[in-house]
Amino acid sequence: MSSESVGGIFGAVVAAIVLAVAVVFGPIGQYGKPPKPKIEPAPAAMAPAAPVAPAPRGPVIREVPNQ
Repeated sequence: MSSESVGGIFGAVVAAIVLAVAVVFGPIGQYGKPPKPKIEPAPAAMAPAAPVAPAPRGPVIREVPNQ
């Protein structure tokens, strides 16, 4: 048996193992999987929401026309 035929057989075995693993674990990513359920946060004991302070503003720069 030459080294080329041994390499070919070994390559075929590795390819079959990789293909079997790909079939078992399925597609990578979200494709083909059921969507994850969204978990809503529990309300904080029905406390009224505190008013949000406005964001700090810097100086207003206006363009002055040249005369």
